[in-house]
Amino acid sequence: MATVASAQTAPAQTIWRLLDYIAVDYPEAVENGEIVNQSEYDEMKEFSGTASKLIGELPTSSAKTGLLRQAEALEGAIATKASPQAIAAAARELATDLIKAYPVPLSPSIAPDSGRGKALYAQHCASCHGATGRGDGLQAVGLDPPPIAFTDEKRARNRSVFALYQVIEQGLEGTSMASFADLPSQDRWALAFYAGSLAYPDTEVSNGKTLWDSDAYLRKRFDLEKLVATMPATLAAELGEDKARQVMAYLRRHPDAAATQPAPGTLTLARSRLKEVITVYERGERKTATDLALSAYLDGFEPAEPILAARDNALMVRIERAMSDLRAAIAKGDPVEAVQSRVATLDRLFAEAETILAPNEASGTSGFIAAFTILAREGLEAILIVTAIMSFLVKAGRRDVLPYLHGGWIAALIVGAGTWAASTWLITISGAGRELTEGVGGVFAAAVLLWVGIWMHGKSHADAWQRYIRDRLGRALSRRSAWLLFALAFIVVYREVFETILFYAAIWSQGNSGAIVSGAFAACVVLALIAFAMLRYSRTLPIGKFFAYSSALLAVLAIVLMGKGSAALQEAGYLPATPSPGLPRSELLGIYPTYETIGAQLVMVALLVLGFLWNRRAAA
Repeated sequence: MATVASAQTAPAQTIWRLLDYIAVDYPEAVENGEIVNQSEYDEMKEFSGTASKLIGELPTSSAKTGLLRQAEALEGAIATKASPQAIAAAARELATDLIKAYPVPLSPSIAPDSGRGKALYAQHCASCHGATGRGDGLQAVGLDPPPIAFTDEKRARNRSVFALYQVIEQGLEGTSMASFADLPSQDRWALAFYAGSLAYPDTEVSNGKTLWDSDAYLRKRFDLEKLVATMPATLAAELGEDKARQVMAYLRRHPDAAATQPAPGTLTLARSRLKEVITVYERGERKTATDLALSAYLDGFEPAEPILAARDNALMVRIERAMSDLRAAIAKGDPVEAVQSRVATLDRLFAEAETILAPNEASGTSGFIAAFTILAREGLEAILIVTAIMSFLVKAGRRDVLPYLHGGWIAALIVGAGTWAASTWLITISGAGRELTEGVGGVFAAAVLLWVGIWMHGKSHADAWQRYIRDRLGRALSRRSAWLLFALAFIVVYREVFETILFYAAIWSQGNSGAIVSGAFAACVVLALIAFAMLRYSRTLPIGKFFAYSSALLAVLAIVLMGKGSAALQEAGYLPATPSPGLPRSELLGIYPTYETIGAQLVMVALLVLGFLWNRRAAA
């Protein structure tokens, strides 16, 4: 599929690259109406002629005739030795209209990783372009033309990250610059951003960050797509040379700053991602379409999910189902018309959701309900698991192991606070990363609870428990087992804290902070009462009934967490999702209407049944 897509978009990308080259290098050929470099001028004429020829070979479209006229006008302007400013303007205008008529990917789907770009540069580029981008690599000797010096600010001023990306993907004919189309698209974007940052020293970054953080106009002006398309020279015309240099130094090293979420109450990012889904799916790029559909949900919609759930849960469920149906349609390779229909349905649902999510719809009551339900829902599973294990340790007379259990959930709260601080001031946690953390944590906890539940069920007979106390308890609760309890407490609590923090960040942006704090406090009171009741009631239960009830509780929680973990991995794109409208849905029970999540829970049920039957046989 990638090969087919590349073949479809390559002609337009080649033309764009030629036009960009003309816009940047024409000043080297002509000055004040006179030729100052004959070979450069001949190259300009050749490139403009090639661009016209290739435009004539593009598939027929309503814009093609106009593009040909623009290309001929550009050729004529070069022939008459027009000014560099006029040639650059004409070439840029033609390139912009070309991309509108024959779309190619204009920006990465998510912010590239700067560290990844640096590593790729060292691996693929430093040998020619030099370790610091000065064009002085060991293999640069004798190359004609010599490798570009990325540190040359004069050239960098007139080159966007998008232009660098095109060269990385297509290569440059007649030079030693090869195509790196074999690299994944996200890696090519990371490499383009890193190469584009080399003209701007690290010393400018802190000033650039200060400007970015203090200037609302800048933050409104840039999103990821505008950042990759903006030339530093264009920005300098607006801000001045010094400020433009500082801002570019910062943003090209930290593109995630321009990939921030839209304003509260809007689903702009989700809706724009859906438009991109159609564009790339029509070109046959199913993998990219899947990634964009995932981003529409994870990065565009999920941050608003807790607010919408509090105000209109039915609409939230409809959107989740529609997103799952869209991803399934793309995975099956449904006709373009079918995918377009699903995208149109989602766009209508998002428009309806935006009305409900609007800030003027926020109220103290909705803030209280959202804060209460989120914390109560997320905290209930953790409270039940930790309290059940705590009761077991108390009844077993092993209070010496309690510090490990308490250490696990306390450590989870501390790390959760660190996660909140990092996601607020240091990094952006992607939706995929969020779901992956929840999914892996859920599946791990379910696996441990499966073992603990079967073990507890085996001790539900009084005589079996007495034998266990006499023969094995001291060895079973060794330091290694105690650390396992620490790990279980940490995972189940951190998983819930992680999700709660991110959801609270979303509802906090809607205002009504007093109501949110009140809702959180009320949820804490309810959870504390549940924990107290469980501990108090467990003391009065005979040992056999205690283990029977506890094993049943942990078995149910294992099934719930397996469903939730599997669903989170589906939403992150790590598991396939086959929707079934006939299957029920219950977030409380971890039941989601896909065959994969139901199948995972049925496997868990089967393992529990086999384990319980084995225990009964052993007891008999």
